[in-house]
Amino acid sequence: MIVSDCWQDYALLEAAEGEKVERWGKYVLRRPDPQAIWRMDKPLRSRVDGFYHRSNRGGGSWEFFTNMPERWTVSMDDLSFYVRPTGFKHTGLFPEQAANWRFIRSHTKKGDKVLNLFAYTGGATLAALAGGADVVHVDASKGMVAWAKENVALSGLADRYVRFIVDDCEKFVQRELRRGNRYDGIIMDPPSYGRGPGGEMWKLEDKIFDFIRLSAQLLTDKPSFFVLNSYTTGLAPTVLKNMISLAVVPRVGGQCMADEIGLPIGNSGLVLPCGATARWEP
Repeated sequence: MIVSDCWQDYALLEAAEGEKVERWGKYVLRRPDPQAIWRMDKPLRSRVDGFYHRSNRGGGSWEFFTNMPERWTVSMDDLSFYVRPTGFKHTGLFPEQAANWRFIRSHTKKGDKVLNLFAYTGGATLAALAGGADVVHVDASKGMVAWAKENVALSGLADRYVRFIVDDCEKFVQRELRRGNRYDGIIMDPPSYGRGPGGEMWKLEDKIFDFIRLSAQLLTDKPSFFVLNSYTTGLAPTVLKNMISLAVVPRVGGQCMADEIGLPIGNSGLVLPCGATARWEP
């Protein structure tokens, strides 16, 4: 398993009985996690700053116990991010991706062109910019793209070249192919289900392999990396590896690895699985 154990401003303190307790900077939040199905001898701590209560009808709501700001910042290495509790339990940041951000940064050189698809609030965009790349950041959510712009400025990277695009990722890739644009690195973090800005439906299992093959056509002859993430339950890392091996390796060679990605849980020695990731490199 790839474990993101490189944080100072974030820590997964506890996880059990379908919930996790996390420290984000100086604030502690408790929220659901479907993977933490085990039980511990001691109950999870109850003294937290915020608690996300699940609803039997789906979704839920936050309850706050201290005078928390609407948002605050956390940092990893020299990158900084705004976090805030959102309506559907999330905070705008997936801390397990820190290991991939370091991989992207280490495989990026000045002048590379990187395409970040389903780019959310821009963690991978920051990593590629910090590595010297020019980045095209694409997401269907106008609000997430605005959040990513703020993260770029917060990290002191506003002087780097980055294009922010609010669009359906598949349609954008098709247009880039017609325009003849090519990229040295591609990152994609597709949702299990979603809608594009025009109401386009996305279901991962139905779309992902064809979309990987389509996107692989955008790679240069000597690309630097291809990173694929998935949070879809039941989609094993080997499946991700197989798809990239079939779509990318025949075109440009190289090698692919895939594994679970996770976060260490306090001092228990346990690791919380947080999806799967696959990486291609030359």
